[in-house]
Amino acid sequence: MQCRFCKNNLSEVFIDLGESPLSNSFLTKEDLNLQEKYYPLKVYVCTSCFLVQTGEEKKPEEIFNEKYVYYSSYSVSWLRHAEEYVKMMIKRFGYNEKSFVIEVASNDGYLLQYFQKENIPVLGIEPSGGTAEVAQMKGINTRVEYFGKENAEWMAKQNIKADLLIGNNVLAHVPDINDFAEGLRIILKDDGIITMEFPHLMQLVINNQFDTIYHEHFFYYSLSTVSTILKKHGLEIFDVEQLDTHGGSLRIFANNVNSSKYGISENVFNLLERENNLRMSTPGFYRSFQKAAEEVKENFVEFLRQKKKENKKIAGYGAAAKGNTLLNYCGAGTDLIEYIVDVSPYKQGKYLPGTHIPVFAESIFNEDRPDYIVILPWNIKEEIINQLSYVRDWGAKFIVPIPSLEIIN
Repeated sequence: MQCRFCKNNLSEVFIDLGESPLSNSFLTKEDLNLQEKYYPLKVYVCTSCFLVQTGEEKKPEEIFNEKYVYYSSYSVSWLRHAEEYVKMMIKRFGYNEKSFVIEVASNDGYLLQYFQKENIPVLGIEPSGGTAEVAQMKGINTRVEYFGKENAEWMAKQNIKADLLIGNNVLAHVPDINDFAEGLRIILKDDGIITMEFPHLMQLVINNQFDTIYHEHFFYYSLSTVSTILKKHGLEIFDVEQLDTHGGSLRIFANNVNSSKYGISENVFNLLERENNLRMSTPGFYRSFQKAAEEVKENFVEFLRQKKKENKKIAGYGAAAKGNTLLNYCGAGTDLIEYIVDVSPYKQGKYLPGTHIPVFAESIFNEDRPDYIVILPWNIKEEIINQLSYVRDWGAKFIVPIPSLEIIN
């Protein structure tokens, strides 16, 4: 087995989470009678380029199929994040009706809609037909396809090139990172800008965020590894921002290496230095992660079991992919958590992969009045706690498992 970027042999295990189904493959009631597919969830770190990556590769078609139910527009905080990004980019770089914005993995148009409101021409590229259809219904021009070198070359021949090329939380999802990065270079105008957001590997390790590992994510990045990958394909990072999203993300700004329009910011040098001081380019940085995950699992499961012995009613909130990783790794099914609530109608009435916990609309909380609510998308816990403040009327408490077990009254 080789590194998908540098072709070095992979032998250093970062973490082994056992076997689990695909995290966004929710089940119907009829599916419960069928045999579910499980896949190894074992992650390696390349000891040459230090790109963290899954071992066994899943074909994108297995993941982004008709069961894929992640729609970005159902998170209020994520919509706010997208809108603020658009305002910032227009103010900083002066995008207008003469500019052209392309987003790769544009989902349901959650971000491009804000550019479109400013009369800035946009194009989305989205592999999942269901989410792309929602974007198209909003009037957002969307190509339904997997992005890479081949279709980038076709677009370039049609003179479809970007002044601004966006990719939010897509770098982790592409199995052939070299093909993807080359595609970015091809459809970027000479003085165009790329911005990409992705969870920062440094935060993942420091804060025990093992639940952000699932089959849909092939890669986990430091700033150093992303910089190395882009440079190989003629692209250079000139600025970086550290964000709070997804438990700690990076937003990189990149352009063509031959462009002299933007100088490299001190932000880039400072963060690379911090990663270097943490020794992220050594195997030792990664070797305690498995033990940290096991401790989270042990504490979480023990707490749930104890509360069930006390006849407490436990529910969950947020049928997120990270929650499915956590629950499957912990072996926490309906014996410990009775049901999950989610705001997305695409998930309601279905069952979580692996654990088969049912998903309901939020109205069930008032009817059922659980004693504890496990917040699975802990990265937006403040938003969720505010939204569910009424559950305190009957004394319900919140459980946040990551980075360590926390009970919130």
